[in-house]
Amino acid sequence: MTLNHATDCHRDEQRKVARRIAVVAISLSIFAVAYRSNAASGNQGDTLSTSSLKSLSIEDLMNLEVTSVSKRGEPLSDAAAAVYVITREEILNSGARSLTDILRLAPNLQVAQITSSSFAITARGFNGPAASKLLVLVDGRSVYTPYHSGVSWDVQDVLPEDIERIEVISGPGATLWGANAVNGVINIITRKAADTQDGSLRVGGGNLEQRGSVQYGGQAGSTVDYRAYVDSFHYGDDLTATGTNARDAWQKSQGGFRVDWMPAGDLVTLQGDIYTGSEEGQLPSADETESGHNLLTRWNHAFSEASSLQVQAYYDYTRIKIPNVGFDELNTYDLDVQHAFAWGSRQSIVWGGGVRTEDDNFPVFSPPQRTLDYSNAFLQDTLSLSRTLNLIVGTKYEHDAYTRGELLPDARLSWKVSDSNLLWAAVSQAVRAPSRVDRDLFEEAGPVVLLRGGDFQDERLTAYELGYRSQLSAKSSLSISTFYNMYSELRSVQYSPGPAFPILFANGMSGNTDGLEAWGNYQVSEWWRMSAGGNWLHENLHFNPGSDNIGGIALAGDDPSYQIALRSTMTFARSGLLYLDLRHIGALPSPASPSYTELNAHVSWTASRVMTWALTGSNLIHPHHLEFGTTSAPLQLGATGVESGRSVFLEVQSRF
Repeated sequence: MTLNHATDCHRDEQRKVARRIAVVAISLSIFAVAYRSNAASGNQGDTLSTSSLKSLSIEDLMNLEVTSVSKRGEPLSDAAAAVYVITREEILNSGARSLTDILRLAPNLQVAQITSSSFAITARGFNGPAASKLLVLVDGRSVYTPYHSGVSWDVQDVLPEDIERIEVISGPGATLWGANAVNGVINIITRKAADTQDGSLRVGGGNLEQRGSVQYGGQAGSTVDYRAYVDSFHYGDDLTATGTNARDAWQKSQGGFRVDWMPAGDLVTLQGDIYTGSEEGQLPSADETESGHNLLTRWNHAFSEASSLQVQAYYDYTRIKIPNVGFDELNTYDLDVQHAFAWGSRQSIVWGGGVRTEDDNFPVFSPPQRTLDYSNAFLQDTLSLSRTLNLIVGTKYEHDAYTRGELLPDARLSWKVSDSNLLWAAVSQAVRAPSRVDRDLFEEAGPVVLLRGGDFQDERLTAYELGYRSQLSAKSSLSISTFYNMYSELRSVQYSPGPAFPILFANGMSGNTDGLEAWGNYQVSEWWRMSAGGNWLHENLHFNPGSDNIGGIALAGDDPSYQIALRSTMTFARSGLLYLDLRHIGALPSPASPSYTELNAHVSWTASRVMTWALTGSNLIHPHHLEFGTTSAPLQLGATGVESGRSVFLEVQSRF
């Protein structure tokens, strides 16, 4: 059976999706052109072509502003953390179309595809479909789910051309970002509406995927900028490890907007999204469907160059309907406030707090409906000890819905050895708060209760880190970080006292991990850049005395001991680009997956100022390969054993 044959049973659905994409794209394009003002026609904006992208020098990359490390702007070269920035340039050069594929560009993340719509993504270990130690934000909106303390990657979608940058921190971020920022933080920052003016259209397809999007941006007066978009895609079926149809095709459509109002000294943002999708063919009776919407507003006010205030609020709604089970319906309300100011000439302080309420309703839990309340307050002080030495200390108090309040301290020391060399060290504490799976899961067979939630408490981490970042020369840069993590109270499964059933979740596992992360860039010539990166991980976990050892150590996650990647970007004159991405991922222990090597390639050609053609090939070395397990992982969520296939995707991009 070939991959093309595996998608035959869904060709009718693909044609329907393609027709919907075409109708939406043409309609919105005509609408946008009809209402485009004469003033806007003179503004070329930012095209999608290769020639329009600013080629960032090595020095530019080192001086990129990041905000996730200290919640204030600072150059990447001064950030005392293991942070990798996925730039807009890198995203568009790679040809990556989905958020999960974009995250593969970060060498300090582990990304594994499980099915066409399910992914395992983490930093520094503990990976799986329900990976629970990574906090992900989109413009400050947390996409954490209280279902399993992780991320539902199938409902996360951002247009690649709308992303300004993605800041990927490996290591704890609990002092600023709270519980669940245990092994890392991903902060996705989108572009201001002023940077996405005029219209853009993308339409493409291939043997496994069809996709189309249209976007239009403009101005309303001198202080208001806006944009709106529609995006739709369809993925075909993959294969199982035995070569049969995996029946995991899925489709999703999403639309949204952003409005920025910029009166003097202020920036007021209103943005939102709405989406609907379905995973096709999972059961003969019906498809699993998902839908949702969100709305965020944010006010930034500058009191002075050294003092600023941010107030942010958002509402998020998600609904997942599972055939023969019911639906999971989640409403999230969140409010956050932070204030940054300078205290004297040597101290920079950031402080603030927030509250969140989550109303969740899911019939597999007992009780099915629960309201979860959270609150937090944090303070961080950056103290300049000398011209080259900084001390960053802070803590957060966070109260979650199930357990007592926690103090989450952090201390970092950075030494600017020279203008181009930074040495930093950190010690931090973080916790992973209980999820509804941990506390409320309930499964029975007739009168017998098989599984129920127990008195699960916070998982705990104490982390020690050491890092070095350097611009070695005008043509090269290097970042290296090492870590030693001590975990306690990790999730385990054990029998309840008395009879063998039910089993319940407990905090019966502990251990430590250590590892190294490294990446760098080399500008071979003006038109050719090479980059490489990798990470190495060693895990030493064990059950505590008295634990029942149900599920084995594999319950904690399934991680490769190493992974490496080599990338090449070549630009030809003003019209062409060739991007190559070669990656090698080590074997997974349990559930077992062999190591694999794969190559992605992206070629683009700018035919005119408003038209670009692009061809992307993914997984080009093998017809299909396994990325996450041949059998179901113990107490992990979702299917495994699906193989990712070779794909080719042809796309046309137009500006109007």
